[in-house]
Amino acid sequence: MKNVKSRRNFLLTAPLAAAAIPLTDTLLHAAAAGQETTPSSEIQVFSAAEVAGVVSDVKASHGTKNLITSKATKMTIAVNEETNKIAKEFEYHLHRDHVFQVLDGETKYELGGTPKNARQTGPGEWLAPDSEGYTTVTLKKGDYLSIPRMTPHRRITEGSVTLMLIAAAS
Repeated sequence: MKNVKSRRNFLLTAPLAAAAIPLTDTLLHAAAAGQETTPSSEIQVFSAAEVAGVVSDVKASHGTKNLITSKATKMTIAVNEETNKIAKEFEYHLHRDHVFQVLDGETKYELGGTPKNARQTGPGEWLAPDSEGYTTVTLKKGDYLSIPRMTPHRRITEGSVTLMLIAAAS
C-alpha cells in the first residue's frame, strides 16, 4: 500500500493494527515474565477413545462423571446423562460461565429473562422458581450452548440427553 495518508488507507489498515495489538501485548508479557505461561502439570489430553469410554459409562449409569475438576484453573469439565428430568427452578451464578455440548439426544433450555422470587443459596449462587421473559432453545446432538454468568437458566429433558459441561469460574 502506498505511504500516502488517506482516510481510505487508514480504514483498510486500522483493523489489522487493532487485531495485532492484543497478540503483541500478550507475547510481550509472556516474554517479559521469562517463564512458561501454562504449567505443564495443568495440561491434560483426553483421547477420543477415553472420552468415548466415559460417555459409555455415564450412559450406562445415568449419571455424571467429572473429567477435570481443577482448583488451580477454577474449571470443571463433566459428562452427564439424564432421562426425563426437568429442573424445578432457574439457576444463575455470579462467578461461573457454562458451555454445553450435546453428545447424544436432545434437551431444551429456558434462558434469560428476569428472575422472580430469587433466593441466594450460597456465595454468588441463586435459584428462582420463574424467570419472566425467558427464551427457549432446543439442543440436539452436536449443538453447543454458551451461558454467560448471571444468566438465569434451566434444563428440560423429555427423553434422554448426554452432554458435556464446561464450567469456568473467576
